[in-house]
Amino acid sequence: MSDSEIEETVEVTPIPGIGTMVFGKWDASEVVCSDPGISPYVNLQTIGAPHSGGRHANTFLGKKDLSIIERFINNLMRSGKYSGKKQFCAKSLDNAFEAIHSKTGVNPLQKFIDAIAEAAPCEEVTRVRIGAVSQPKAADSSPSRRLDTALRNLAIGATSGTMKSKKSLTECIISELSKAADGDVNSFAVGKRHEVERIAASAR
Repeated sequence: MSDSEIEETVEVTPIPGIGTMVFGKWDASEVVCSDPGISPYVNLQTIGAPHSGGRHANTFLGKKDLSIIERFINNLMRSGKYSGKKQFCAKSLDNAFEAIHSKTGVNPLQKFIDAIAEAAPCEEVTRVRIGAVSQPKAADSSPSRRLDTALRNLAIGATSGTMKSKKSLTECIISELSKAADGDVNSFAVGKRHEVERIAASAR
């Protein structure tokens, strides 16, 4: 057997389906996170449907083993009219990914990760008590907290866009992720990041 035949037998291509792709469509192996701080905490592994049944809820730092797709869906139904509607939120996110792919031609997971990297604040403000006086001081955010804040603000920006508006949740997710991925300050998540970092810079 020649060397070329051996190489052909060794090469294995991933099989699309449950356990290999998000929603069974989008390949997570080609996604790159531009932020080295949060990249170890970005988990895109999934079992087809983003529903773990809360198996990581009672373990220490168990959320790092949870797919960020499911974490974003959980944040979408944190409060308001989408509370408890996980299947509806998951379907809205799936449709948003389809629309982003058809419009831009890129992997929507890459757009999602870029939006998280742009929305994750590096600094925040904490209160330090010195004697009887409490003063605001700037503090660096941990990578896990940066990811939590980015996911929460992206979800708030998407759900708040449907309030007093005829826009669907899918349209608001597309708008929020597209603006955040481009670093647009009109995005709720990016605007909150700039606001928090500006206050932290003045409290140094």
